[in-house]
Amino acid sequence: MKFNWGTGIIIAFVCFISFIMFFVVNMNINKKYDHDLVTEDYYKQELEYQNDINKESKAKNLVNNVTVEKNEKGLLIVFPEDFEAKDISGKVILYRPSNKHLDFEMPISLINDHNLIVPNELLLSGRWNIKIDWTYKEDKYMFKKLIVF
Repeated sequence: MKFNWGTGIIIAFVCFISFIMFFVVNMNINKKYDHDLVTEDYYKQELEYQNDINKESKAKNLVNNVTVEKNEKGLLIVFPEDFEAKDISGKVILYRPSNKHLDFEMPISLINDHNLIVPNELLLSGRWNIKIDWTYKEDKYMFKKLIVF
């Protein structure tokens, strides 16, 4: 059998296709390359994005907005003192960009105090995105912040 340029092209095509197939199979099998969307219901949240912008701008116009600070017990979230604590409701969503399995949310339940504490046990050190979606009576507000715990 003679080795000519036609045989060389066929061998090159076979090698190239094998090379590409190796990487396609490797990317699909290896969990190291497993990257997901930010959230599972990404498209639904995209439709609600204008509502989030409106709630954020409404919260920024408050005289006293929500504050978030780290203390010895955990993450302290302080709601405005000029609102009645019992009328504040909503949820706190903590999103960990590096691991979606660490994401969690907790309801806002205030009785007399304007403070809410997220315990240290729930938070690993590193970057967190906090989103506080809260309501006072009929008015809706949102507070977002990037924190390093």
